[in-house]
This record gives sequence, C-alpha cells and structure tokens, in this order.
Amino acid sequence: MNKYKTVSESQTVMTELMIPAYANFGGKIHGGIILSLMDKVAYACAAKHAETYCVTASVDTVDFRASVEVGEIISLLASVNYVGNSSLVIGIKVLSENVRTREVKHTNSSYFSMVALNEETHKPTQVPGLILEHEVEIQRFITAMHRKELNRYYKQEGARIKTAFKDEDFLEVLKKEKCKIKTF
Repeated sequence: MNKYKTVSESQTVMTELMIPAYANFGGKIHGGIILSLMDKVAYACAAKHAETYCVTASVDTVDFRASVEVGEIISLLASVNYVGNSSLVIGIKVLSENVRTREVKHTNSSYFSMVALNEETHKPTQVPGLILEHEVEIQRFITAMHRKELNRYYKQEGARIKTAFKDEDFLEVLKKEKCKIKTF
C-alpha cells in the first residue's frame, strides 16, 4: 500500500450533551463517561484514516484538567498524530462549553494507540501513510515518535526491575520514598 492521506481527511469531532445520568456522586461528570466517549472518537478517527476496523491497543495518559458539569456540551476533537505499519496514534482534546455563559474550557487530553485489523482475518493490516501539511502536524508526529520510544524504554525497565528488584540499589531508592518495606 503506497497510499497517503492528510491529517484533515480523518479529523473527527464528536459533540454530546452531559446529562444527569452521567454524573458521579460529587455531581460532576464521571471520568469513565469521558473515557468512553474518547474511545469512540478515537475509533472513528482511526477507522476513517485506515478505512477498516480498528481496535484500541493502549491509552497513553489521560489528563483531567477541569471537571465537566451536567448540562454542559462537550466536543471531542480527534486527529491522527502518527502512523506506523498497522498502528495509529490518535490525539484527542476535549472541550466543555457552558451554553448559558458561553465559557469554553479544555477539560481533557489523551493519546490512543489504535491498530487497524483486516476485517476477514482479524490480523493487523497496513494503514495509509500520513501527509503532514502544517508545522503543528509535524510537531505532533515527532512527539508521538518520542512517546513511543519512551514507552518502549519503560516496558524494558519494568522487565529489568522485575528480575532485579531485590538489588540493594533499588531498595536504597525506596528508603527516600513514602513507603515501608516489610520483610519478605
């Protein structure tokens, strides 16, 4: 596949009214509702770019910047930030609007890693490349590449710690933290 697509071809906006059924015990919109909507918009954006079924592989940080109130309208803006062979990183920004005051606030940001699947074999399938037309798109692509490298490092470091966690160096680091170690 030598096909390429622009970022704008798959950009997706989803808008929804926040109703009382979405509220938590504190009267704010439950974070799980926001996450579910983010997953839906990530899928829509990825599927539009890949032109096939996509699944969520991972979610790389979800920043909760401000609470969302019942009665506000949220807009979820999704863009393809990066593509690999069969994977896509979808950047999502959530904005909340109070319809009476017209106040708009940035409530959430996240990055969803999606994998395109062949609809018949259910195996990963190649996605179109990405045409970067604006400086911000280039910045997002490079940032996603770095985040991917860091995640690979964290996985490797986690595996190393699992095998060597009794090492005195690790135990010494823990003495500076707010924890106690019972004998094991």
